[in-house]
Amino acid sequence: MSNDLARTIWTELADLDFRLSTVDAGGIPTRSLRTGDGAEAVIFLHGTSGHLEAFARNLRAHAERYSCHAIDMLGHGYTGKPDHPYEIPRYRDHLLAYMDAVGIGKAHIVGESLGGWVGGRTAIDAPDRIASLQLLCAGGTVANPEVMERIRTSTRRAVQTDDVVLTRRRMRLLMADPANATEELVAVRHEIYHRPGFVANIDNLLCLQDLETRLRNILKPADLAQITAPTLIVWGRDNPFGDVPEATAMHDAIPGSELVLFDDCGHWPQHEQPDRYNDLSLRFLAKHPLK
Repeated sequence: MSNDLARTIWTELADLDFRLSTVDAGGIPTRSLRTGDGAEAVIFLHGTSGHLEAFARNLRAHAERYSCHAIDMLGHGYTGKPDHPYEIPRYRDHLLAYMDAVGIGKAHIVGESLGGWVGGRTAIDAPDRIASLQLLCAGGTVANPEVMERIRTSTRRAVQTDDVVLTRRRMRLLMADPANATEELVAVRHEIYHRPGFVANIDNLLCLQDLETRLRNILKPADLAQITAPTLIVWGRDNPFGDVPEATAMHDAIPGSELVLFDDCGHWPQHEQPDRYNDLSLRFLAKHPLK
């Protein structure tokens, strides 16, 4: 938890050499923050309706040893928003196109929520491109209509109504401690939510909250069993979008995976408990160097 008013996105990044740029990833202009010059790449993928700022508290620690890439995924943040539903294969293809565009042959993937779903699918379909996989409160293994409705309703209300209270409520839904939904994060999210392109494509972005579409994309135990990359699963015990048995089932299905549960933690373990997460992640990465 953090109530430290000095811990802003800017103070997290201020002493880093980083580059914020737009990369052409298979024809999709993709916002990318890159920092660190290590020989191995780590790519950070955010969750539904999110953006790369979700990893502001993690980049400095990882950049000491790795080349770090935090991106706005397809249809999200300031990345391009083609007019079609954003199903998992499209996210996978966009991730691989980004890797090709910046010259990454093989990367470690850190995926939170939707980002974990995309990372898992990519590890199954393109195992030669994934060095290791971290699933942080990852989605995509169950279809819970109640949770799906919560995500769909809270996001659409925040996007279609220009009331920052709704954006703040959406952000606080992610955190065990509401203080971690800082006003700075709320402001960043509110600005993104109300850009014309984001509003116009909200149904494309939320298509995975439709039951039929979700079931078409879901990762079944037999799919997860195909993951050969070393895998770390991190889960908050107070995750509002998935109970601990969901994480345990993931762990049971992925051969050789590790599972770590965070107490007093919601849906953003990397942000809510950054020091603990960063140490855990760096130890995991050190055990599984790129081959």
